[in-house]
Amino acid sequence: MSTRSDSSTQSVVNPRALRDVLGHFCSGVTVVTAMVGDEPAGFTCQSFSALSLDPPQVLLCPNRRSTSWPAIRTAETFCINVLSSGQRDLSDRFAKSGGPKFAGVQWRPAERGAPILEGVAAWFEVALTAEHDGGDHLIAVAGMLDFGSDPVTEPLVFHRSRYGGVVELNLGSIESGT
Repeated sequence: MSTRSDSSTQSVVNPRALRDVLGHFCSGVTVVTAMVGDEPAGFTCQSFSALSLDPPQVLLCPNRRSTSWPAIRTAETFCINVLSSGQRDLSDRFAKSGGPKFAGVQWRPAERGAPILEGVAAWFEVALTAEHDGGDHLIAVAGMLDFGSDPVTEPLVFHRSRYGGVVELNLGSIESGT
C-alpha cells in the first residue's frame, strides 16, 4: 500500500467553501453505540460506508475531537445505527458532547451487547479491525458480526447542512419533450 502526502492543497483550499461543496453529497446519518462498562455510549457519525462484502466490512470516520469514540473503540463490539427519517432528534442529541444521551432513549442489546436504537432503519453489529490516520478524522475499519433492517422504514438523509428524507422518483412516467 502506498500513500501520498501532498501539503500543497492545504494552502489553497478554503475549509468553509470545501465543506459547502462536500455538502452536495447526500449522506445517511448514523449513531454509533457501544456498552462501555455498564453504561451505553454513543455519537452521531455521518461518515459511514460499506467497504467490502468479502470479508464483510464497513468503515466510519469519527472526528479526532470526539469524546465518545476513544471509549467506544475499546469495546469488544459496537453498533452502527442507521437513523430513520423520523429520528432527527436522536441525531442532534448524540451529536452533542457529554450529557445524558441515552436518557429516555429506547434500545435493545445486540447479541453481543451493543445498543440497537429503537426505530432505526438498519443496524450493524461490528468489531474494530483497524484504525488509520485521516487528518482531522480517523478511519475506522470494522468487521461485520450481525446486521438487520426494517424494510419499510426510510433513512434520515443529510444534504447541504439540512436533514431530509428519500423521495422515490418514477422516472418511467416522466415524459420527455413536452
